[in-house]
Amino acid sequence: MRLFYRKYGSGPPLIILHGLFGSSDNWVTFAKSISDSFTVFLPDLRNHGQSPHSPYHDYGSMADDLSELADHAGLGKFFLAGHSMGGKAAIRFAANDPSRLSGLIIADISPFRHPGSPDSEYSLHIAILDFMRSTVIKEIKSRNDVDTILMKSIDSEKVRELVLKNLKRESDNSFSWKINYDTLYNNIGKIADDAVPETSGLTEITGFPVYFLKGEYSDYITGDDIRKINLIFPGAELLTIPGAGHWIHADNPGFVKNCFLRLLDIS
Repeated sequence: MRLFYRKYGSGPPLIILHGLFGSSDNWVTFAKSISDSFTVFLPDLRNHGQSPHSPYHDYGSMADDLSELADHAGLGKFFLAGHSMGGKAAIRFAANDPSRLSGLIIADISPFRHPGSPDSEYSLHIAILDFMRSTVIKEIKSRNDVDTILMKSIDSEKVRELVLKNLKRESDNSFSWKINYDTLYNNIGKIADDAVPETSGLTEITGFPVYFLKGEYSDYITGDDIRKINLIFPGAELLTIPGAGHWIHADNPGFVKNCFLRLLDIS
């Protein structure tokens, strides 16, 4: 699949992958802040933003999309980073083709599915998708009206802002959703799944620097995850982002920027 992407700066190539319900827009400010050190590529992942829609949404497909983007852009080796769902897609790519990577940053996500009943984040994702599927968006007149309705089920202003970024105006001035919410709803189990299937016989991934960035106030990466991460990426380093929740690049962009620049120092 040919993904839409934005490109900024000059220097060694770096691809950054956004999370669920996000788009390349979410990383533009950050990309510009490091554009004097990297040539930054910001794709919209499949079923998001301006990229094509598909009935398939899994980490194997997203890794294949990334390989096609890198080929189309003429990239040999490149740095790769991903946040949340995009982080899992980046891990899958690293497992498939580690020889293409100069370095890897995984932002506030574990490679692994958490066992047990669906947690609060899983329930939040379902609530967002239920809202998109059930709301007759064409009849709503303003973004504020959408926000007012969404507020009934989503307390977090930050999450609502993420959802509202998926709205677009049609030629008749009505609203529609850019995101392919039906496919995401049908594949939510695959999105929550491990980045790399246990049956793949995964061996250690080495040969380039790897950082896992954890928000200080986020629980997306647990202590048990860290132990298992070290089995896959024995050289990985965990860096905690002070004062940050899940959206680390928005909560503490200066600290995250320094983490990215560290890739250049040791690669």
